Amino acid sequence: MVSKTQNRSPRDIEKREQDLRTEDWTPPNVLPDPIPKDGWTFKWVRISTRGNDDPMNYSKKLREGWEAVPINEAPEMEHLILDPSPRFEGKVEVGGLLLCRMPTGRAEQRNDYYSSQSREALKSVDQSLMRESNPRMPINNPDRKSRVSFGGS
Repeated sequence: MVSKTQNRSPRDIEKREQDLRTEDWTPPNVLPDPIPKDGWTFKWVRISTRGNDDPMNYSKKLREGWEAVPINEAPEMEHLILDPSPRFEGKVEVGGLLLCRMPTGRAEQRNDYYSSQSREALKSVDQSLMRESNPRMPINNPDRKSRVSFGGS
């Protein structure tokens, strides 16, 4: 007869396995991120939707400064290319999306430009709203800060 103590694993092994499983499970990304490279920002660019080419979107991204990534510069993505007749030969293309890159400095300038556009649009909306304010029933300045509280008064 085998005793119960012989079938059990040592507690230190159980503890180590528990420590390894502390990370929460999350579903995998639909599109994997390429291995980061110094000086480059990556983005997936739509080249087709439901089998219909979207040359306008791709053309716009090219004019912004994005360029398609050659497969030899992202070999970790090679297993993703399943299309037997890709539209962009030698590039990383997955399900109507093309992996593109841009120098990080230029990507930051682009992001700053669009952030500035958003701030100006929001400022304009606020000014337009305040113009409609009536002294008998004033509109308070919009509060654009979020707060989190837990219970209590």
